[in-house]
Amino acid sequence: MKPLQLSVDNIAKAIFTVNRHAKTALNPSFLYLLKKKAIEKLLAEGKAKKVGLHFSRNPKYSQQQSDVLVAVGDYYFHIPPTKQDFAVLPHLGALNDSYRNPPARMPLSEAKAILIAYTGLNEPLERTPKRATKPVFRRLGDRY
Repeated sequence: MKPLQLSVDNIAKAIFTVNRHAKTALNPSFLYLLKKKAIEKLLAEGKAKKVGLHFSRNPKYSQQQSDVLVAVGDYYFHIPPTKQDFAVLPHLGALNDSYRNPPARMPLSEAKAILIAYTGLNEPLERTPKRATKPVFRRLGDRY
């Protein structure tokens, strides 16, 4: 396997790939955690910038909700806002459907490896479910 390059552009492509796969994954929690931790670290290092607030396309419980738009290289992502974001960031209104992130061709395994190396998170081991036992049927009145 080739060595991982942790450039801002490569990390942005990895976040894009992980985010795209998380939307259809059976268990997306680790993928969304990777996205969140990578964006938080990029923001802390000054390699990403919060642009503003957007109305959420699918708000919880049919309430109006906003998301923070974050620019990482040529890519834009949404993350949940903090109370401070509402006071500091401008509200941009509804999402602009005319803009799309540039296409990125990266395997999910490589994207996960890049984000794990960057954030230092470890992927949780998958637990194998216990095997179901067949029920035992006894005649009425029989003891165990």
